Amino acid sequence: MPSAFLSHDARVRDTWKAAFPDLLAGPLAHVPPAATLVWALRPPRPDGDAAALVAGLRRQAAGRPLILLADVPDEDEALAALAAGASGYCNGHAAPAVLAQVALAVGNGGIWIGQSLMQRLLAATARGLAAAPSGQEAGAASWRERLTAREQEAAALLAQGASNKEIARRMAITERTVKAHVGAMLEKLGARDRLQLSLILNGLEAPR
Repeated sequence: MPSAFLSHDARVRDTWKAAFPDLLAGPLAHVPPAATLVWALRPPRPDGDAAALVAGLRRQAAGRPLILLADVPDEDEALAALAAGASGYCNGHAAPAVLAQVALAVGNGGIWIGQSLMQRLLAATARGLAAAPSGQEAGAASWRERLTAREQEAAALLAQGASNKEIARRMAITERTVKAHVGAMLEKLGARDRLQLSLILNGLEAPR
């Protein structure tokens, strides 16, 4: 999957090159036609709006996934970028291994966001469910028959925004076991990633 890294000065960082030796590079004003995954480093904040940058680049990308990089990540900015159509939001100084994980997740149709933002979104989803009509609550229960009793217990905690560490502590199991439960839930409910899984568990999206 050819990756294109765009920045205001068109410079390539060593970490980017280490993750993708054959990457394409260029200025923010131009998305290389050969790129199938587009990474854009957000300029310094006084130089523009991240959501507007994402919207403009998406028009150029013509359906190709776009990941916004930020040297000083901000949760509100991440939310705005995702709302504008970005498929991911990542630290511009992320290690090569992390960049490779981001590419894999986004390339498989998922969304990549940091752990703190993920917890914020999951918690907000759970609050939204608490105020939802009873019909939505009934929809939230439709996934239970597909999961084992322990998976259901983990799912209920995940839907409330709990991290793997918190789920492990509250269920008195290891984080490795929690990861196994989450993996089983993703497969059984047809979710791409943890965010979509939370939407399904909270009755805001139907399982597949």
